[in-house]
Amino acid sequence: QVHLVESGGGSVQAGGSLRLSCVATGFDLATKSMGWFRQAPGKVREGVSAIPCGGYAKYYHNSVKGRFTISRDDAENTVWLQMDSLKPEDTATYYCAARECGRGRWDGASDYNYWGQGTQVTVSS
Repeated sequence: QVHLVESGGGSVQAGGSLRLSCVATGFDLATKSMGWFRQAPGKVREGVSAIPCGGYAKYYHNSVKGRFTISRDDAENTVWLQMDSLKPEDTATYYCAARECGRGRWDGASDYNYWGQGTQVTVSS
């Protein structure tokens, strides 16, 4: 059975850092493109970052470029999102998601087949 389990969320002050982890079980991570999404109360879910199969590219929402870094280790079946210089507007529930290699848009939520339960990130000013 496929599971994605996020961890690493929490509460930090503006300017702080958090590192989110997503551990995949039930499938070989190497066969999936991976993404991070977030959803704040009253807002639509948006793509934050993604890394395709093989890790040959990295994609970021404009609002997080230069502050967030995505990485993956297929041997550990894990994807990370390093978040630095956090801002209050980064406050949201963050979700890890998986889709088939080469399928769909990196920021298209409907293109992802598997989702984690989410981890809360709260940034105070």
